[in-house]
Amino acid sequence: MNIYRGLNEISEYIEKNLENDINYQDLAKIIGTNEYTMRRMFSFLCDISVSEYIRNRRLSNAGFDLYKGNEKIIDIAVKYQYNNATAFSRAFEKFHGIKPSVVKSDPSKLKVFTKLQFDEKISVNSNMEYNIVELDEKVLYGLGKKTTESTIKYDAPKFFAEMREKYDSKYKEGIDYGIIFYESRFESTNMEYCVAYEREIKDFRKIVIPKSKWLLFRIPSQEVEDIQRVTTDFFEKFLPSSKFKLRPIPELEHYYNNITDLLIPIED
Repeated sequence: MNIYRGLNEISEYIEKNLENDINYQDLAKIIGTNEYTMRRMFSFLCDISVSEYIRNRRLSNAGFDLYKGNEKIIDIAVKYQYNNATAFSRAFEKFHGIKPSVVKSDPSKLKVFTKLQFDEKISVNSNMEYNIVELDEKVLYGLGKKTTESTIKYDAPKFFAEMREKYDSKYKEGIDYGIIFYESRFESTNMEYCVAYEREIKDFRKIVIPKSKWLLFRIPSQEVEDIQRVTTDFFEKFLPSSKFKLRPIPELEHYYNNITDLLIPIED
């Protein structure tokens, strides 16, 4: 399936079920993959997580309903899958900037979050070279920085440079790995980028990467632009046109000899 046609079908399914419980596995079935892969592709291609997209569409519609209708706040909350009026009011105010109780008197502040629509004519073919490797459990020691899908391109290289300046001379060796943790550990689009060493370092966090199969993309560079270009090509071109399913463990960047191995965990 063309991934953008699939995303349009996901968007349409979400739209029809904003007032119902949405099963993410059902969304994954639309594009023929597992839930984690669907979440990763949606987040990367749409620059927003699927959970945040659903939440924003519900809150956008809730604002219109409160302004135009006569339903009670608790009824609107339940309608859009909130357990209570307090949780709904908190989310509503964060999104719109006003309390739901004052919508009718000050509707000008209401925000509209539009439905996603994609151009299905975009080509997603890819001829990226890769290997499939199996690596044993790996124990690393690192420090991390919280970031998001839209800011990691700036946060990661800045944090990497800060860590290299602070620790490379101290330990007489370079950083071995970059590790990217995704939204399964945090809410919304929040992520964490870690830099890690293979040697144990006091006060650094111990990070255990489980044994897994990986897609390995070798990049003859450690320049930020080159790594980001290959990562973008993977999510925008390679993954949508492949049958691989991602495994919900961190992605790795292995740095050595002016080379970066981008390692993407996959299911057997």
